[in-house]
Amino acid sequence: MTEIYDLIVIGAGPGGYVAAIRASQLGTKVAVVEKRATLGGVCLNEGCIPSKALLDSSEHFAVARERFANHGIEIDPPRLNLATMLARKDEVVKRLTDGVAYLFKKNKVRLFHGVARLKGPDGAGLQQVAFEPADQSEGQPVSESGQLLIAPKVLLATGSEAIAVPQIPFDGELVVSAKEALGFARVPEHLVVVGGGYIGLELGSVWRRLGSRVTVLEMLPELLPSMDRQAAAALQRALKKQGIEFRLGVRVTGLQRQSKSAVVQFEAGEDRGALECDRLLVSVGRRPALAGLGFDMLRGRILENGRVAVDADYQTSIPGIYAIGDLIDGPMLAHKASEEGAACVERMAGKATVVAYGCLPGVVYTWPEGASVGKTEEQLKDAALPYRVGKFNFLGNGRARAMDETEGFVKVLAHAETDQLLGVHIVGPRASDMIAEAVTALRCGSTAHGLGMQFHAHPTLSEAMKEAALDVHHEAVHA
Repeated sequence: MTEIYDLIVIGAGPGGYVAAIRASQLGTKVAVVEKRATLGGVCLNEGCIPSKALLDSSEHFAVARERFANHGIEIDPPRLNLATMLARKDEVVKRLTDGVAYLFKKNKVRLFHGVARLKGPDGAGLQQVAFEPADQSEGQPVSESGQLLIAPKVLLATGSEAIAVPQIPFDGELVVSAKEALGFARVPEHLVVVGGGYIGLELGSVWRRLGSRVTVLEMLPELLPSMDRQAAAALQRALKKQGIEFRLGVRVTGLQRQSKSAVVQFEAGEDRGALECDRLLVSVGRRPALAGLGFDMLRGRILENGRVAVDADYQTSIPGIYAIGDLIDGPMLAHKASEEGAACVERMAGKATVVAYGCLPGVVYTWPEGASVGKTEEQLKDAALPYRVGKFNFLGNGRARAMDETEGFVKVLAHAETDQLLGVHIVGPRASDMIAEAVTALRCGSTAHGLGMQFHAHPTLSEAMKEAALDVHHEAVHA
């Protein structure tokens, strides 16, 4: 059986589903092939959304246990009901994935649950995609019989998958990825996290708040290598005060399994060490999910970092085949994939849409949160750009004082001659929400002076942004 469409999207994550809906809005007949039983990809099912649900729940638990008394709230020591917490996380995920399914129906996007494979062009030059119904619990084909979907254009949006450390492969029980770490049936006694990036720090924070001893092993000498160094150091200090242990500049060399635990072996230069743990979370990065797509035809067209090469229209070197999100170059972020998905189909429709990569924000959802956009101070130094720095600590912010959330700061970087904003870095409460103002200001070409002269309601956390911008010219009032 063969069905013809204008566009076939493979993958229904934040890039694929946004692309499909936007294409349908533009009058395109769209089919989406997704191997999962639910929509939303890694982000909604085992990444962004469930991790934030647990981060919020665990933060509530930590605040009730440690800080309610400061606010004059006296309660019995709170008790953890982990099963209820995990059930709430699952319900949050379900509501959002069901919401994507509703949007598909609303926008007349045809959905096929199964495994897709590129078959190359037919005699008329249209791209062929073989579709096999799948065992939705495993995402594997259940038979060789299926159907053929045909369209002039195919968009690959299959996302990425966790990378294992060769010496300690995943087993789903003791050695786990983020997916399994979102659903531990009990709080680990000692969780060792291999990798000091966003995912490892966030999940380490969750289980530390719930009672685990947490140790982070990072091969590099510093955490969060893409982050401004001053901001990353402040975040590490905050997490260390919360009880997370860090061992930097170490390389994991092996794992000795025991009956219900394991000993992680590592080395730091000439030194050797070992840690016993009952859970080991490996979070050393992700790679494009290309296996099984029939992408062998693109050999020689993959970049050195394993990503797919595309042009300004997100088209690969094969006419009619496009790729976005984690498959192509750049940070593996859900909001990047969504913007690329929308831009890709709009460019297919003749619109001159461009993604503003220079204004792409990054957030680590620990507490305090870390958020940034634009250049880091280290990048400006390397580029020999003249710049000025403005900084304001939340300690001087009235709302932060009222909230008892005074840890962290806002840091503004501006060109020394033109005053144009170059970067903004925040460590502090609700940094993930505050960074949106900086993204807008950077995208609109604002100066530090212009940002500092804007109204900011009082008392709000965002006043710290105003003060930091004013501090670029030593004009901050409350510093």
